[in-house]
Amino acid sequence: MQTNLQVSWNQHATPRFARKMDFMDINKRIIKHFKDSADLKLKVKDELAQPIADGAQIFFDCVTNDGKILACGNGGSAADAQHFAAELLNRFEKERPGLACVALTTDSSVLTSIANDYDYNQIFSKQVRALGLPGDSLLAISTSGNSPNVVAAIHAAHERDMRVIALTGRNGGEMAQILREGDVLICVHAQSTARIQEVHLVTLHSLCDVIDYLLLGE
Repeated sequence: MQTNLQVSWNQHATPRFARKMDFMDINKRIIKHFKDSADLKLKVKDELAQPIADGAQIFFDCVTNDGKILACGNGGSAADAQHFAAELLNRFEKERPGLACVALTTDSSVLTSIANDYDYNQIFSKQVRALGLPGDSLLAISTSGNSPNVVAAIHAAHERDMRVIALTGRNGGEMAQILREGDVLICVHAQSTARIQEVHLVTLHSLCDVIDYLLLGE
């Protein structure tokens, strides 16, 4: 007796003999992922170098003047926000004191209470209004640039006189339109979410490296 899951899987699965015959095609697909990722990184490196440097300077000024960085995003971008916070709060590649950075994506009680009592689109903005202070900064991550809760977080950061570094993709979306003078847009002009996120990761590591360089030198 097959379960519903087995029936559903069988309707979409490729027959075993076909999977074996396609083994070389699978290798080619994997190699294409690496090539496409490398090609995009090389394509956008010159375009992104200056905004990444500008963003790193803002973050450096923030944490060395008793400020903190708040970071937010959804899905893979939430993981990126947490990754960035861990690299700063703990360490990147060199020993140094921890730097104040908080991912707004990690407290399940806070997130679910806001989503339940108010609206999911406010899960980050309410935290920014509660935790953010003038002189703090916000790292807002969205591959489309249109995530409503991230857009709301940017508005909240502006209300708190915080500077914003927006890490986006495609054409920057709504996030690119609402940034103010003094904010920084780091936009990966590509369409594939996976490729955009891969460049985002290199960007975050570059931000960490430049912050450490400004703190410690070579």
